[in-house]
Parts: sequence; structure tokens; C-alpha cells
Amino acid sequence: MLEFINLISAWAIPVILAFIPLYAYMKKVPVYESFTEGAKDGFSTAIGIIPSLVGMMVAISVFRASGALDFILSWFAPLFRLWDIPPEVLPLGLLRPLTGSGSLAYTTDLIRTYGPDSMIGRMASTIQGSTDTTLYVIAVYFGAVGIRNGRYALKVGLFSDFVGFAAAIAVCLLVF
Repeated sequence: MLEFINLISAWAIPVILAFIPLYAYMKKVPVYESFTEGAKDGFSTAIGIIPSLVGMMVAISVFRASGALDFILSWFAPLFRLWDIPPEVLPLGLLRPLTGSGSLAYTTDLIRTYGPDSMIGRMASTIQGSTDTTLYVIAVYFGAVGIRNGRYALKVGLFSDFVGFAAAIAVCLLVF
């Protein structure tokens, strides 16, 4: 099973990257021109979302610097130990919806400390791939199109992150 998963992982991205331009070419879409036009639009979008990004980064910094993250972790660590889940992965579940770079840095640190083939390294990698940076997505994409009320998207996004976190842990406990 692990060999099959490794095979899919190795070929998924190259197949997708080859398929999309070929499909567009077959549909008579000017691939390069469409790409450059999208890149021009992307630049103006990037300028428009800077205020949303700055606000989100400030909020994340306040959350981490205030000690709120450590306080939340102290409550859940005993429960994780009871279920044979390494409590070291819990901060990743809390950081991932907030910050992609912060969660990636934390994942890198876990892998460096415990090794990529350890249960903690495998769980961290699986969590990193199974969840999304919900607040970043809402700030960037909603800010880009001018949506101001994203409360339902926030609820669904955070619930999806929770399900992804739980599924990643369950799959790692079952497979490894």
C-alpha cells in the first residue's frame, strides 16, 4: 500500500502539469497568451490584497505572542496522550489554519527533530497536506474580490481543517 501511495505521489503533479496545457491546446485555447494575461491580472490583484494580508499577519503575531497558542495547547495535550497521539503535532493543527509559513516552519522543525520516518514526522507531513490556511485564503481571496462578510466561509473552512487534521491523524495511525 505504501509503495502505491508513493507511486501516486511521484506522478500526480507531473501528470496534472502536463494534462492542463495539453487539454487547453486541444480545445484551441491560446495557452501562452492566456497565461500571460492571467499573470498581468494577478499583479493588480496582489496589490489589492496587501491590506488584508497585513491585517492577518498582525492578528497571527498577536495570537502567538500573547501566549494564547501555548494556553490552548496545554489543555489538549493530556487528551492527545490518552489516545496515543503525539502532542507535538497539536500546534500544527492550530497553526495551519492561521499561517502557511508558520506551520511549514513548525513541520520542518518536527521533521528535523524527530526524523521524516517517525510517527511525528509522518503525521506532521500528512497534516500539512490535509489542511489549508483558512484565514489566509479568506483574507486573500475575499479581499481580492471585495467580499466583506465571510462568516459562513470561515465556519466551513475551520470545520474542514478540523476534519483534515483528524483524518490525517487517523490515516497515519492506521497506515503506519
